[in-house]
Amino acid sequence: MTFWTIVFSAFGFLSPAKRGALLMAELSFFVLMGAVAGYVAARMYKTFKGKAWQYATLCTALGFPGLCFLMFFILDLMAWGYESTDAVPFTTIVVLLMMWFGISTPLVFLGAYYGYKQDAIEFPVKTSSIPRQIPDQPWFMGAPFTLMIGGILPFGACFVELYFIMASVWMNYYYYVFGFLLLVFLILIITCAEITLLFNYFQLCNEDYHWWWRSFGTSGSTAIYVFLYSFVYFQNLEANSLPTYVLYFGYMGLASIGLFLMTGFIGVASSFWFNKVIFESVKFD
Repeated sequence: MTFWTIVFSAFGFLSPAKRGALLMAELSFFVLMGAVAGYVAARMYKTFKGKAWQYATLCTALGFPGLCFLMFFILDLMAWGYESTDAVPFTTIVVLLMMWFGISTPLVFLGAYYGYKQDAIEFPVKTSSIPRQIPDQPWFMGAPFTLMIGGILPFGACFVELYFIMASVWMNYYYYVFGFLLLVFLILIITCAEITLLFNYFQLCNEDYHWWWRSFGTSGSTAIYVFLYSFVYFQNLEANSLPTYVLYFGYMGLASIGLFLMTGFIGVASSFWFNKVIFESVKFD
């Protein structure tokens, strides 16, 4: 969704002067990507030998969208209560619900249906059903350190552009350099993959085979730095009431959760590919 929105904006199909059109494009891409989300979730879940595929598909369709809608509805109720002009009309909320349950959710189940019909991704080596004891790990391979270091480089690659994006969202500035934003987004993806692969390699060298959640958290920790940066940027705003604080940190928290899931998936996917390649090489040798 993010990639295609930036690409269409960079090629001039979406004008930054028409923010409503840009927002509708993001929502449309998110809804249509439901089929891709269902397919990928089903394929990965089947690869890791999951049994409750109905529950996994339901979580894919309702998990993150449900959290977004719940937080959005609560913040919009507050805006209604204070008679803010930024409050979203009730008809718009009904349209969002129709897009969610009428288009996105069926597409998720359709993608999951075709994903489960595909063969599971085969691992190059056979694993034992008896878990091996993991030796003591050095201090720099602990979860706190990897989370702290793993998010610094990706955040450093995009924090300058993040300032202009937040200025566009919160200070009504126009943002036009979508071509440069596309470049920064690609750098963010590459940086997340590289730092995750580095820690994943160190982890395997230390005989710790629990790489999946560690990989997810290593690159996903970029979102923690983004949320912390929002506290610094908040000093540029003229906040004089409680709703301002709640709306700002509520929406920034929601954006950070979305970024955490996106960058976390980049880490898991890159580590999965890396492990598959190196173990295939070992088997071949």
